[in-house]
Formats: sequence, C-alpha cells, structure tokens
Amino acid sequence: MLRRNFLKALGLLNVAGLWPARAAERLDPTKATAASVRLTGTVTSAGRGLVGVAITDGFSVVPTDARGRYDFAAHSEARFVYLSLPAGHRVPHVNGLARFFEAIPPSQSVHTADFELQPSPESDVKHGFIVWADPQIRNKRHAELLLGTTTPDLKAFAQGFPRDYFHGLGCGDLVWDDLSLFPDYREAVARTGLTFFNLIGNHDLDLSARSDEGSSRTFLEHFGPAYFSFNRGKIHYVVLDDVFFLGGQKDNYVGYVTEQQLAWLERDLALVERGSTVILNLHIPTHTHQHVREQQAESRFHNVANRQRLYEVLQGYRLHIISGHTHCNEVIVGDAYTEHIHGAVCGAWWTGDICVDGTPNGYGVYDIDGDRIRRRYKATGRGLDYQMRVYPPGRHPDYPDEACINLWDYDPSWKVRGLADGVDLGAPVRRIAFDPLAIDTLRGNKLPASYPLAEPKLTDHLFFLKVPAGCRRLEVEAMDGSGAVYREAIVLA
Repeated sequence: MLRRNFLKALGLLNVAGLWPARAAERLDPTKATAASVRLTGTVTSAGRGLVGVAITDGFSVVPTDARGRYDFAAHSEARFVYLSLPAGHRVPHVNGLARFFEAIPPSQSVHTADFELQPSPESDVKHGFIVWADPQIRNKRHAELLLGTTTPDLKAFAQGFPRDYFHGLGCGDLVWDDLSLFPDYREAVARTGLTFFNLIGNHDLDLSARSDEGSSRTFLEHFGPAYFSFNRGKIHYVVLDDVFFLGGQKDNYVGYVTEQQLAWLERDLALVERGSTVILNLHIPTHTHQHVREQQAESRFHNVANRQRLYEVLQGYRLHIISGHTHCNEVIVGDAYTEHIHGAVCGAWWTGDICVDGTPNGYGVYDIDGDRIRRRYKATGRGLDYQMRVYPPGRHPDYPDEACINLWDYDPSWKVRGLADGVDLGAPVRRIAFDPLAIDTLRGNKLPASYPLAEPKLTDHLFFLKVPAGCRRLEVEAMDGSGAVYREAIVLA
C-alpha cells in the first residue's frame, strides 16, 4: 500500500505530531552513511581473524577483511556497533542474553570494538531454537508464574539435548507495559540455561515517548539492538522491529517496518547467498487470517502494513517467518514464505492454562537439519507428544452431535483421522469455531476473574467428527508433515 493510502486508512493525514512529515529517503545500500564516529576493530576466533563477517551500525553493513578487520564511519544516529554472528561459533552471552554488540560512546571520534568468538564444540548444521512469544508479565505475580512454570519446563526440556543445540528467541511483549519488570524477565532467561535473542513488542515500549524513535530506549538499554542478524549452520536469522509507535497513548501503534530497517536488510542480505534459507523474526505477524475468520477488516494492530515491500526485499530466499502477538497458534503457507504465529507463554494473560484459541500455554520448538525445518509446539508442563485436545460429543455448544478436536499446530501438511473402537472413521471436518474450553473459561464480561477482557477467538484448527452410536473409545490420530504421529483417546460413557 502506498504511504498516502496507508495514512488515509489510519485516519492520520493532517494530524499533527502523529507521523513524520515525509518518509525517509531511500538509502543506497552500496554507499556509506553520514559520519560521526569512526568504528574500527577485529573479529577473531581461536586467535585468528575471520574474513567476511558482517559488521554493522544499523545503517552500513561491511564485511571484515582477510585479517578480520573492519573500519568505517558510523551513521550520526547509530547507537551500537555489532556483528552478524558467523555460523560455526558459539553465541556470546551475558547471563543468557546474547551479547554481539557494543554501545557507541557519543564523545569519541574513534571507537574500537573487538569481537573474540569461540568455535562451536560441535557442528551447528544441526541445531534448534525455542520461541517464547508474549511472556507478558504485568506484575510480580506474573513474574513468579514465569519463573515457576515456563522457565523450569524449558530448562528440563533443553537438558535432553546437546549443549548449545538450542538458542532462544524472546518474541516480544516480554513484559506488559511495566518496564521495571525487564530484570524479572532477564532472570527467567538466565535460569533456562539457554542463550536468548530478544525482540521488542508493543508492550515493551516507553509509552511516554513522543514518537517511535524514542519508544525503544529502555528496551535497548536492557537487550541491545532492536534489529540485527546472525547465522547458525546453513540458516541466516534476521530480527526486525515491526512495532511503530504513533505516540501519545498506550496501544497507539501499527505493524510497520521502517525504511531504515528495510535499507539495512538489503545491505545485510547482500552478503547472504541467494536461494538459502532465511528465518525472519518479528513480534507482530506480517499477516494473520484472524480478520478473515472474524469477517472484519484487516487489523492495523495484527498485520504489517507494508509487508509486501518487506517480502520484496526477501525475494530469492527460502523464507520462514516467526511471530507472536495474537496469543493464538496459526501457520500460514504463502506463495513465497511460511509464517509461524505462536501461542503465548502467558496463554490468555496468565489467567489459566490456555490461549484464547484453546492452544495451551507454551512455546515453539524448532529443529534444524541443514535447511530442513521442523516445528512443534510444546505445552508448558506437557511432553511433545501432546499436540491436540479431544472433546466428546455434546461438549461444543454449536455442534453438539459431533466430537471436537483442537489440533493447535495444524498446517495443510498434516493428516488427521478418527477411530471409533478401532474402526476408521476417516478424516474429520475442519471448521472455524471457538474452542469449548476457551468458551467455558474466557467468554463473558465476568470471565476470567483476573482479566475479564480476555475473550475466546475464532480458530481454524478445530475439527469435527460424527461418532457412531454405542462407541466406547474414540481415538484421534494425526500425522504432521515430518511423518511424526500423535494420538489422543477419550472414553465415552
């Protein structure tokens, strides 16, 4: 959508103070930006310089030379100098927070930042990552729930894998507007034993900021750059900030990727082989189908307004997109990408054990083998074999004559069938509906007691099945795209 049409759709034309007077001029990715500080340094591993490592100030992107050195002029608005971690190396961290950057002191004319990396003890061609979407801790009670449930669950789960196999992605809304709780989130990360990269969400903003540019100040102080890249195995990971704060009040934001980031991304990808796999990570989904399910206009809060421009920059790569924000689980398979939208760590804002679509509180688990990607969703406190919830006939108020199955990680590659006392019933019917447990625990202005604004959301990962009279045991069998089979059975009266 053109900028003027975009602003018109938001009702923001001619509203002083709510949008920049004009878009930033498109930056030439081949040219250096305005100078203020000269940045120099080396990138070494096992005492030797690394060639071709991408170094950036968030504007320019330059590769290190044959001796691992870099030397370039920083942009006048640059805050950090940082590297795109090369594959085959351990992720540097401080108490579990990835540390791949240095702040640029404003008073120096030359700043030297040297990065010493450690080779991975094992090949990272096979590795994995964990997605924590929307921990969203609002108070100390929520922090205690995160520390007492999700954190030990992830720690125990990761201990079954080789050291350094997983990295973590905090996929935004780490807290819920109270930025003084960032240390509680950081403590949770430290206790997992994993190294986390973290994204900014709409609830991680300085709400007193008068514009988008100032809204990430506290986040940057705690977690470093809001957009960056890194490499593990054959995968190039990109993190972007797609929460554009309009200023003035809470929830006054849109999903939008700034020109500054798009220009930086072009420069970053210029050093990445075309045709390789890129995993893009951002908080607000580039595109969710929630408005389609609800038969409403597309939400400016739940989609990236200029996503087509973002997709254009990423053309020529095998693209997977990781996002959160909606507190729903959804997989969208597009023509040139697959987007994985995640249920929330906090579920329906720490009101119980499920999200608004009936997905359990939990997190994404990804296994990478070369450029093959396998996704599973892990419910907090349950094993990876728990991938569905089966309701007996009579449980769903809209379809009382049918059994209902919530298969929260479903995508079109899955195959599902029902068995009544061992007899194959074939594939169930997929429908858009509310999850029965979400109806029971979230619907209405008195539920849930701790946060009555949480309401069930329509989902398309519900399936319905006619069960023959006299059936005593109903079993549902689901096979995902990798061939793994999951089963859930219930005994009928």
